[in-house]
Amino acid sequence: MAGGGRAWRSGAVGLCLLLVPLTGCGGGQPPSAGTATAEVQRVLDRRAAAVLGHDEQSYGETGTRGPYADLRAVPFAQWSYRVTAVHRDGAGVTADAQLRYRIRGYDKAPVTTDRTLSLDRTADGRWYVTRDRPAGRTGQQLWDQGTVRTVQGAHSLVLGVGQSRTVLRGYARLADTAVPEVTKVWGTDWSRRVVLLVPGSLTGMAALLGAPASNYRGIAAVTTGEAGGSGQAPADRVILNPEAYAVLAPVGKQVVLTHETTHVATRAHTTSATPLWLSEGYADWIGYLGTGRTPTEAAPELARAVQSGQVPADLPADRDFGFTDDPTKLAEAYEGGWLACRMIAAHWGEARLGAFYRAVGAHKERKGAVEDALTTELGTTLTDFTARWHDYLTAQLGD
Repeated sequence: MAGGGRAWRSGAVGLCLLLVPLTGCGGGQPPSAGTATAEVQRVLDRRAAAVLGHDEQSYGETGTRGPYADLRAVPFAQWSYRVTAVHRDGAGVTADAQLRYRIRGYDKAPVTTDRTLSLDRTADGRWYVTRDRPAGRTGQQLWDQGTVRTVQGAHSLVLGVGQSRTVLRGYARLADTAVPEVTKVWGTDWSRRVVLLVPGSLTGMAALLGAPASNYRGIAAVTTGEAGGSGQAPADRVILNPEAYAVLAPVGKQVVLTHETTHVATRAHTTSATPLWLSEGYADWIGYLGTGRTPTEAAPELARAVQSGQVPADLPADRDFGFTDDPTKLAEAYEGGWLACRMIAAHWGEARLGAFYRAVGAHKERKGAVEDALTTELGTTLTDFTARWHDYLTAQLGD
């Protein structure tokens, strides 16, 4: 992502399911809650089977056809609903349901998200879906924003709305370059595949994340996923902001996707014990490998600070990576993390940097994680490491 001079951010998006009691529904002599729930469930089961079977006619027999056209290009291996509640809504009903889906070849486990469906009865008494939308504050799915186009790369699947196939192929080429580059450094203990979501605008990106657009203005991409990699979560998603991404130079575009791909690769070893200066710094370090960018070119905000005598005394704290009205502070945090990882690679070696990353993530808690890994993997202390980093900033970014 780009913020200030240059910064990228990753995040993890969690889903919270609220189970509510079943209630009566329908008009006149209302059926029991259990009967209505069972009837609606059968309709949604048929609808799900039609999605997986690419059967538009059967889909249309269960309700509005609009969503089918928007999602039919996505290669689903699983698509199912579980009705959790049915509420009477005049002559019709509103159903709360849990949607579970899995993309073939990419998701190890289903994506689970809450949906709200509106249903009316047809003249012969059958339930008919009139609307299917995200529940409450739940983020949108890409097909909620329009017709999805897909492009399959060698190591990637790109899903886009409001984007031409030519543009999506360009993203796939960048992702296909990033995957082997990350693997070469990090190793092969990850899926070596990435899923990219490309909405039509910044607003679309924010809607996928269930957050205000202002949170991501100027941010080129984020990665969503499960910290710690339990194996029970679906594949990470790299979500692009087409507005911010479009203004980047070709090198910057590749750096962004290599950075985000690094987050996908390292997810299983990135835990609550991992500070952001390490996770973001390591992703930037791999992202910039081979670009030929000098420290002052890649870290312009921190270079200005150092050259004005304001060398940071401490490594960036997690709070420094928050999105505030001060993009300079955010850029300095990313640049400081990158230079810390660059220093480790230069002084202790690339293999030691990877081992240090894994050791920090393997710690049971944040407290002591960095300190213990510095001792076991690098043979140093936090005080000594911070002093070395301080001197490294001066040497690399000073006049």
